[in-house]
Amino acid sequence: MTESTGLTDVLTPHVSKGPVPGAVGLVARGDRVEVAAVGHTDTEGGTPMARDSIFRIASITKPIVAAALMTLVEEGRIALDSPISHWLPELAAPNVVRDPAGPIEDVVPAARPITVEDLLTFRAGWGFPSDFSLPAVQPLFALMDPHHPQRVPEPDTWLASLAGVPLLHQPGEFWLYNACSDIQGVLISRMTSDSLPDFLAERIFEPLGMVDTAFEVPAAKRDRFTSSYVPTADGGAELVDTPDGQWSGLPAFPSGAGGLASTADDWLAFARMLLAGGGSVLSTDSVRLMTTDHLSAEQRAASGLFTEGEGWGFGGSVDVTRTHPYNVPGRYGWVGGTGTSAHLTPATGTVSVLMTQLGMGGPTPPQIMRDFWTYAAS
Repeated sequence: MTESTGLTDVLTPHVSKGPVPGAVGLVARGDRVEVAAVGHTDTEGGTPMARDSIFRIASITKPIVAAALMTLVEEGRIALDSPISHWLPELAAPNVVRDPAGPIEDVVPAARPITVEDLLTFRAGWGFPSDFSLPAVQPLFALMDPHHPQRVPEPDTWLASLAGVPLLHQPGEFWLYNACSDIQGVLISRMTSDSLPDFLAERIFEPLGMVDTAFEVPAAKRDRFTSSYVPTADGGAELVDTPDGQWSGLPAFPSGAGGLASTADDWLAFARMLLAGGGSVLSTDSVRLMTTDHLSAEQRAASGLFTEGEGWGFGGSVDVTRTHPYNVPGRYGWVGGTGTSAHLTPATGTVSVLMTQLGMGGPTPPQIMRDFWTYAAS
């Protein structure tokens, strides 16, 4: 494993000119691992960024939760075509808005039950489209607060609130972002009578040696925990959380969509498991299902959000066309709204993980991500 001058050169300009306070980049090609840590853990310039710095990884939590759900599929405790209503009766009879742009009260019954596969492929009917202003989308914002997990209610209350929100589209018809991963987390907990944090620790983190990945950061590790920022209109960075803030205790609702804190090396361990065909965690068939695009061309085109050149596997995107220099067909992974990204490319055996603490200002990846991905694909 080596410190990388080339990777440092890619990341440093984005930190030195601001507003990114710091970054950790990791690119693994087989046994060769390049790492660069630049900048600091906060805008005050106190603690230098290090390889083992801990970040709020946001939506690159999603592939991990999908893998956990697939362990239960492999055990035969649930099937991909199983209706989720057996475990989540609150969602047994959802309504669907007649017109996505129409009134939230104008609904029809769902044409069929929501299945496990609908959740894994983000086609259950709940979630975010490209137009966040649609009436049936607005109630979802109250149920998801990525920067303040302590404000989200416990799973039973959360699920009851979600049940009162109509679907934007019929189950199986349309790809919608985010909500399905949170439902996956509740489903896992209901099925196993275990908390999501404990189940992930037992099935994913401990077997893979992901020692710094959890829904909270204990006091003994907070010297490695970064502060979190969002970009401002004037090109600056606004502080939204500190090491002693929202992740200093276990939240009432552990978000399967984006609640984990982790390190670059921990996500590398997860990626290497997938590249190895699942190892002791998953079967080769499950890994294939996770990393294969399940969307039709029509569904990708209709989404208009995150699907330019990309489809969706289970818990993460799958590159399908080379729309940019960094798109490699078959590349699997995702980005996190807090400024993180993680991908693996089966064709080349490459893993690329970027951790920053400056959130994204919208769905378009920031330049630091695009430059990092281009370097990883070279």
